[in-house]
Amino acid sequence: MLQHFKHKIITLSIVIVCINSSCKSTVDHSQKGKSVILKEKNFKHYVDYFNTMEDENLKFAIPNDSAWVWMEKNIPLFECPQQNFEEIYYFRWWSVRKHIKNTPQGFAITEFLVDRSYADKYNMISCALGHHINEFRWVHDPKYIEQDVKLWYRGNDGKPMNKLYKFSSWTADALYNRYLVNKDEKFLLDLYPDMVTDYAVWEKDRQRKDGLFWQHDVKDGMEESLSGGRKVQNARPTINSYMYGNAIAISKMAELKGDKETETKFKAKADVLQQLVETKLWNSKSEFFETLTEKDTLAQVREAIGFIPWYFNLPEKNKGFEKAWEQIKDEKGFSAPFGLTTAERRSPRFRTHGTGTCEWDGAIWPFASSQTLTALANVLNNYDQNFVAKPDYFKQMELYVQSQYYRGKPYLGEYLDETTGYWLMGDRERSRYYNHSTFNDLVITGLVGLRPRADEKIEVNPLVPQEKWDWFCLDNVLYHGNIITILWDKTGEKYKKGKGFRIFKNGKEIAVSEKLERVISE
Repeated sequence: MLQHFKHKIITLSIVIVCINSSCKSTVDHSQKGKSVILKEKNFKHYVDYFNTMEDENLKFAIPNDSAWVWMEKNIPLFECPQQNFEEIYYFRWWSVRKHIKNTPQGFAITEFLVDRSYADKYNMISCALGHHINEFRWVHDPKYIEQDVKLWYRGNDGKPMNKLYKFSSWTADALYNRYLVNKDEKFLLDLYPDMVTDYAVWEKDRQRKDGLFWQHDVKDGMEESLSGGRKVQNARPTINSYMYGNAIAISKMAELKGDKETETKFKAKADVLQQLVETKLWNSKSEFFETLTEKDTLAQVREAIGFIPWYFNLPEKNKGFEKAWEQIKDEKGFSAPFGLTTAERRSPRFRTHGTGTCEWDGAIWPFASSQTLTALANVLNNYDQNFVAKPDYFKQMELYVQSQYYRGKPYLGEYLDETTGYWLMGDRERSRYYNHSTFNDLVITGLVGLRPRADEKIEVNPLVPQEKWDWFCLDNVLYHGNIITILWDKTGEKYKKGKGFRIFKNGKEIAVSEKLERVISE
């Protein structure tokens, strides 16, 4: 159990209907579509509007005229009093659906809708695979992401796709986090040998003698960065955090498998990486995780990748590392009118050497925003600190929402100007519906606060500040084979279920609190 919670924990006893303690065989997709509070038809108007916004020049597995039918069957429903949050929530499901592609080998999920010369077959690009898994883990039908992952790892005559290793990856971590949502042990352990092999490939190709991993910034998907270069072999917080997260995930997979030797080996790998990141990538002067250059000197510039260690809960607690998060509130740091920049704004090199097509020297990228917000939610949930709080998370989520518009309409592209919100490639066809980030996962696990767990306790810690919204509801969430409903109703008049914060499992109330605070049912 997590320690040092600043918020009161409400513990309620409920009867867990489960075949055994780990619920290994309770994955039940028959619950799909059984919302408790919200009605699907009340949100169809969003899709009707989205369908009018474009000419739909590209159609794949689920065209626009089938979008709402697919969404009705597959997505959690969300309602809140702030209309733009709600609109972008449904827009993101509508847009990600566009990227589902039929192939002769099953479903693939693309990053760009238009063909890219550097993509693998079926126009697949591995850079955002971790994002795809974390977003699709909430889709009721598991086949889309499962077939996509298997295609990546076995689609080349039983071997990995040729360009799987073109980009750094946190696939093992994402697959384990998906397991925490659906408890599908069979699928996870089927991929377990692939993840062990995957790790060995990165060790062979990218590990330095000191144990850290190096990467070109372009192969992190972050070219033209302030600290790196397309041909520079730096030890970056990205790949080292990813490999830590993957090692932890593989050790947990090994535990499920009963493979004690591998479990111990990968836990040790994670421990070594944690120590190396904390000692070699932490700049005690800037109080930030930074890139270590080929010359074994720190880059002396703060970049958003310095927040990624918390994406995997890597930094040890009570060691002072959390002070780095003050930088998201500093306008000389990462705080900008339209969100969090990818490099600190005080740097004299800020926005000075981008190529005009892919600039990671300061502009805002949804890829990075979603990583940083996931990391921030972990800090607020798992660390006892006084540097950031719920209002900081809500502010950045609000800016993230506001940024996802272009000329007054919902839009998702590659990257945007931090002060004007202008999408820098907004008129280029390649940039439309860029599937390179998460948003709905942030709403579910951060804003509303459902925190996936391996046990059968249901933990919810909403990061919506008490005073912000009088009501909201997340419904039809398929979690551990059950339908979960989470609602907040300040007066009790909105949903007629009584005042306060409530959680339902399959329509039965299992937890209640007067306040918006962490609730753990058991």
